[in-house]
Amino acid sequence: MALESAEFRVRQAGEWLGLDDGLIETIIAPRRVLEVSIPFRRDDGTRDHLVGWRVHHNTTRGPAKGGIRFHPGVTRDEVVALAIAMSLKTALMNLPLGGAKGGVAVDPKSLSLRELERMTRRYVSELIPFLGPDKDVPAPDVGTNAQVMAWVLDQYSASVGYIVPGVVTGKPIELGGSLGRESATGRGVVEAAALAAEKIGMSFDGARIAIQGYGQVGAWAARLAHARAAKIVAVADVGGAIANSNGLDISLIDRKLREGAKSVVETGAGEVIGKGIDGSSALFAVDCDIVMPCALGDAVDERIASQIKAKLVVEGANGPLTPKADEVLADRGVIVVPDVYANAGGVTCSYLEQCQNFAHLSWDEDEVNEKVVSLMRSAFFRLHSFSVEQKLPYRLAASVLGLKTIADSHRMRGLHP
Repeated sequence: MALESAEFRVRQAGEWLGLDDGLIETIIAPRRVLEVSIPFRRDDGTRDHLVGWRVHHNTTRGPAKGGIRFHPGVTRDEVVALAIAMSLKTALMNLPLGGAKGGVAVDPKSLSLRELERMTRRYVSELIPFLGPDKDVPAPDVGTNAQVMAWVLDQYSASVGYIVPGVVTGKPIELGGSLGRESATGRGVVEAAALAAEKIGMSFDGARIAIQGYGQVGAWAARLAHARAAKIVAVADVGGAIANSNGLDISLIDRKLREGAKSVVETGAGEVIGKGIDGSSALFAVDCDIVMPCALGDAVDERIASQIKAKLVVEGANGPLTPKADEVLADRGVIVVPDVYANAGGVTCSYLEQCQNFAHLSWDEDEVNEKVVSLMRSAFFRLHSFSVEQKLPYRLAASVLGLKTIADSHRMRGLHP
């Protein structure tokens, strides 16, 4: 489903641009797809085996850029779809990068820390010929974090014989990571929501927001939106969903999760409106102004889309709405701010981390945050202006702008031989 959706959106944009079929197919096809076997030792000495992938979708404009995902549901097609989205995202944001993605079909919570490290290092060792600051620069994604990126950095550096901080982003500050990276994607989502709300005459101050997913992206979106006087009326995670029409106490949720609560439903911060993964979708029916799906792809189908009461949907996750859901929301007049723009704060900050690594600089957190917001705002004004001029929804406008940048680059470079 994810790959079909990604290809559909590229073809739709390509047809709008009037690109010939040959160029559309060239852009859709990934440059390379590497599938690797990952044998590793369990703590009890037994040998286990996993499968992983790394996809370079498009490298016409610069090094491949994209996260590494550890999740039991990872498949080849999902990784290709996510890499396509990264190509469009970097092009839309006008970053000199291509699109990539990586993934291993594993539940990282099922591994001990030592097993996770051994598995990560073995996976990276299979990718080394394809990695490098000028080739492919991974970053964190679902199921990975700064510690995993530190292992990626060390494994690559050990293979070449010297430290290469620019081979990966989202790494610890002590190893050349950037301040502000942890909050960057959530910050971008909130900035996108505030800018889009302004264009439809909605005040972000006091806006009622429901957020699906309370991980790295969703939690930061909640904190930052709350700091801007928005009211977080519902949040959800794999354990279920909670709501409070007067606004949830975000600091209480964070404190309870730090103290050991396994889900937002165990924090006592609001009324439990659904339990488990299926129950978490109850969040979408909550009366609110803005919905932010910040969990996994294909979370909102046409059935769930018909229940959404918000006027604005801002995609914090990658591909959370299916094409059918898009149609339902469009028919109902709901504005959708697409993932290729809305969650681009993460790759934007990753780009800034690369810049710091190349120049051997370290910017303070305020400077990094200001640059992320500035680039998000510039991209939004381009997107909104194009959307209004051409009478296109944000999704198609974003895909067209990103695809045009990629297609123009293909034409200028030519085709060898």
